[in-house]
Amino acid sequence: MNIIEVVILSIIEGLTEFLPISSTGHLILTAKILNIPQTSFVKSLEIFIQLGAIIAVIIIYGSTIWKNKEMILKITTAFLPTALIGLLLYRYIKDVLLGNSLITVAALFSGGIILIVLEKFRKKTSPLIKGVEMISYKSAIMIGVFQSMSVVPGVSRAAATIIGGIMTGLSRKTSVEFSFILAIPTMIAAALFDLYKERFQFNGAEIRLLLIGIILSFIWAIIGIKFLLKFTEKYS
Repeated sequence: MNIIEVVILSIIEGLTEFLPISSTGHLILTAKILNIPQTSFVKSLEIFIQLGAIIAVIIIYGSTIWKNKEMILKITTAFLPTALIGLLLYRYIKDVLLGNSLITVAALFSGGIILIVLEKFRKKTSPLIKGVEMISYKSAIMIGVFQSMSVVPGVSRAAATIIGGIMTGLSRKTSVEFSFILAIPTMIAAALFDLYKERFQFNGAEIRLLLIGIILSFIWAIIGIKFLLKFTEKYS
């Protein structure tokens, strides 16, 4: 894998991670188009460059999270369903699902259709919850269950959590913000667990590529987050 390929994948990751269009799905399809083989390192790269996006969220929302201890508990509660499923199905997900273009494309289309249908037919009443600090533990669990579906490549984590949030009475903006924050433990855990499973077997060149990918995804994630927040304030 060369540096140009890493740059392309990292930019796509940063821009799409928090958009409801599945960053992993787009990474898999892009790799397919560029004829990048789905080696163990490439699959690890697709996981690790998400850390750049997480750093962007921490910078933007870190102070809000640490000021509200109960929010940390709610985020942890929402994270548990995904943690359990990811722990149990890790090897199957990485060896079988990651890199499967058919599953990825099917999941991408399904997620987009669900979002459109939900937005079209949801009740036009004002949402009850208009701030992440108002989210209940029940809503957090529901959103966490929806997020757990994103272990399937092509199922957008952002889309799943936003759909779960809207269905539990959150406003679009609140659903998006909670989706951002919930990404922190989810992606950090995914990267650390993959690092543990791979037994730190990366050489010097691979480590440099990982670091470049993380930095680039961080820069483009900042752009993606700011765009999505402004968009959801004005549009559906």
